[in-house]
Amino acid sequence: MRQARIKILPAESEAAYHCVTRTVNGEWLFDDVAKEILRRQIWQVADFCGVQIVTYAIMSNHFHVLLNVPRQAPVSDTELLRRYKVLYPKPTKHQSARLAVVEAELATNGPEALAWRQRQLALMDDVSQFMKLLKQRFSIWFNKSHQRFGTLWAERFKSELLESEDRLKQTIAAYIDLNCVRAGLVTDPKDYRFCGYAEAVAGGAAAQAGIRSVTGGHAWDESQAHYREVLFGTGAGAREQAATISAADLQRVIDEGGRLPLSTVLRCRLRYFTDGGVLGSRAFVELQLAKYRQTTCRRERTAARALPTWTDWGDWATLRGLRQRAFG
Repeated sequence: MRQARIKILPAESEAAYHCVTRTVNGEWLFDDVAKEILRRQIWQVADFCGVQIVTYAIMSNHFHVLLNVPRQAPVSDTELLRRYKVLYPKPTKHQSARLAVVEAELATNGPEALAWRQRQLALMDDVSQFMKLLKQRFSIWFNKSHQRFGTLWAERFKSELLESEDRLKQTIAAYIDLNCVRAGLVTDPKDYRFCGYAEAVAGGAAAQAGIRSVTGGHAWDESQAHYREVLFGTGAGAREQAATISAADLQRVIDEGGRLPLSTVLRCRLRYFTDGGVLGSRAFVELQLAKYRQTTCRRERTAARALPTWTDWGDWATLRGLRQRAFG
């Protein structure tokens, strides 16, 4: 049966999202230079938009990002100016002249200042604006530096609303950081420089703060030890490796009613973590559906779907049933 298209409504409080977007035709376009530019822009645009990056993974033809979006709150003019200068560290003469007019009018709420403030605030605390701005800015850089034109991205982007629960966000973060392991590039994500965990291990304060935010907010050494247990299913030593499993072997386990450790399952590409729409406890998923129906007056056409039992998900459920090609 065809699944109903559900537009996830903005959360009324802090929300977590897993976003992923792919290049046009899935082409392998990003070399190390492009990945580094995109990495820097992720942090730059996140600072401007006021969202927190938990972790990310940049591959040759797509990238993932896990982020917390705070509930909308007043932003002072001083903070707006700081964020604007983060986004435009080297403004053009026109931008500098216009900003000078805005700064002069902010105290008196002049027309230029009011229009500028409204434009900036419209870009804050919103996952859609974050992804749109990030992809636009990177596309401009990429096309200019590679003498190309036209679209760079195959689609808008996929996003999944996540319940703000530590174990769930830890699992999604580990799934994202393990992209490079699933691709066969490394056996330990700390050795792949274009993911949040590797940046955190290298001493990146913002990357460490992201990992710490889903591991109880402890000191980095303690958070890293806990996170490696999620990544590998064992302790925090430097050389642990979890067993890997192919999609065919996973299907065989499912067909036989078997179970696998979560750390092994995370080494498969799981559509539940990208295409589920909403992921969390059954109560959380049903709450999001109720909000959607109340706002749109749509009749009931779907319900929360429990995740399959081939690993210990707890009571997690998803919005969309993915019986066909749940992984691959």
